[in-house]
Amino acid sequence: MDKLKLHTPDITAENIAKLAELFPNCVTESLSKDGTLKQSVDFDQLRQELSNTVVEGPQERYQLNWPGKREALLTANAPISKTLRPCREESVDFDTTKNLYIEGDNLDALKLLQETYLNKVKMIYIDPPYNTGNDFIYEDDFKMESKSYLLKSDQLDEEGDRLVTNSESNGRFHSDWLTMMYSRLRLSRNLLADDGVIFISIDENEVVNMKKICDEIFGEDNFIENFIWKKSYGGGPKERYAVTQHEYILLYTKVISNLDNFSLRYDPAKITRYYKHKDQHHELRGPYRLKPLEATKSMDSRPNLVYGIPAPDGHEIQPKRQWLWSKARVIKALENGELEFIGSGEKQTVNYKQYLKDENGIERGEKPFSIIDGIYTQKGTDDIRKIFDDKVLIQFPKPVDLISKLVEIGCGNKRDSIVLDFFSGSATSAHAVMALNADDGGERRHIMVQLPETCGAKSEAFKAGYATIAEIGRERIRRSGKKIKAENINKPSVQSLDIGFRVFKIDSSNMKDIYYAPDEVSQDDLFSQASNIREDRTPEDLLFQVLLDWGVDLALPISQETIAGKT
Repeated sequence: MDKLKLHTPDITAENIAKLAELFPNCVTESLSKDGTLKQSVDFDQLRQELSNTVVEGPQERYQLNWPGKREALLTANAPISKTLRPCREESVDFDTTKNLYIEGDNLDALKLLQETYLNKVKMIYIDPPYNTGNDFIYEDDFKMESKSYLLKSDQLDEEGDRLVTNSESNGRFHSDWLTMMYSRLRLSRNLLADDGVIFISIDENEVVNMKKICDEIFGEDNFIENFIWKKSYGGGPKERYAVTQHEYILLYTKVISNLDNFSLRYDPAKITRYYKHKDQHHELRGPYRLKPLEATKSMDSRPNLVYGIPAPDGHEIQPKRQWLWSKARVIKALENGELEFIGSGEKQTVNYKQYLKDENGIERGEKPFSIIDGIYTQKGTDDIRKIFDDKVLIQFPKPVDLISKLVEIGCGNKRDSIVLDFFSGSATSAHAVMALNADDGGERRHIMVQLPETCGAKSEAFKAGYATIAEIGRERIRRSGKKIKAENINKPSVQSLDIGFRVFKIDSSNMKDIYYAPDEVSQDDLFSQASNIREDRTPEDLLFQVLLDWGVDLALPISQETIAGKT
């Protein structure tokens, strides 16, 4: 049975809805007098729809704009008086690890990391809220309705949860979501190295807007790919029209001219299938496969690639179209025995040897495909089950194999890179980095940032003893690290695998607020002014605030010495 609405109809909203049916392009979002978002009508656009001549209006320009964009820019640039406080008791291998786990609002975290990790992060992966109708926890998050209005209408319970309003019919405001993402992405770009990349998971609700703000922040020229991740292999009973089986992963770089080509390790099955030939003269380069040297029809015509190649039997072989290589390169390949002739006489074909490894013995890779298939959401759920004693503490986590694949693409041959995830959730990214390091001997570092989002009292996580998502994330890193080491015990590189992490929690500055005018201080206050350090702070708290101010790596080892009786 439907619940009572307990209020009269909102006629304005109904009229806007009717207009939206006729002219959807004339309905937009704007700020009301109390600063909340509301649906409204673009009257200039409506006038144009109802006119057969060009009507006067604001100057047109190509841009993405929304209520709150300037506020987002201001928010990104505004300083904060906060710090990172170390938490040894929740850390693992605090004194030796190079990994970080930061608990708190990621907007604050990104600001605090600006000095220390400016231009140092090779890869960022984020899986932000998709704006599907759920509320967010962030203070600068969006709400889907005027909260004060609903309170007056008694439609919120004492804990602030909505009782009646249907989020789908109520509308999902794009503007607040864009404001939330814009400020964070601007700050994240500063952290990227010049050859750094960012992967962003998103679905159909905001993929268009996400790409537009990324084009603005990172630059259209630095867009690389919009990967299609096939997340499921079956149908969904909740789908009304078509079964959605995919999500998107946007990929941008900071400076595309500095970016090396991507290369994934070859599938062992492909090596067995294709690389069947051996060459005694080039043992370092391993097995090889034969590929035609003649170009396909799709290549542009280039006269300098048309020439004769001398075959061992004395014939000169001419291409039907043209060769792939220049004449100088072919001559060098003939001298090195890297060409093979098949057939006889004028019907001979020329093939080149594509070796598995290069001249230095480094195995060749393959370019990633824009469609990622075979790694489904269920695999992510299974990953959680295996870590947490067959319990599903997080719904729809990304699979470890998916993130490992992205890390392999994003970090390339720089296996000591820093990987950042500032919407880390259950810390799949940390799990993926450790798993990949165990697999290829890398020393990649991870920095996870997660808000202490409360687990619902009825959730599986709460019943299992976890109060926040951040607690789940830390425990996952602890458990998965031990599991990875146990499963790879025979690999020499795993003995030194870094499965630890330093925990930091965002808090107010260690220094007291001392901005008082003389007439604001009484004699009783003088004792509190004897020290400008807050009473509950430790020497290690002060140390890390200094490291932040100096821009020093937060993972550096710490030693203690006593000088003149002082530590």
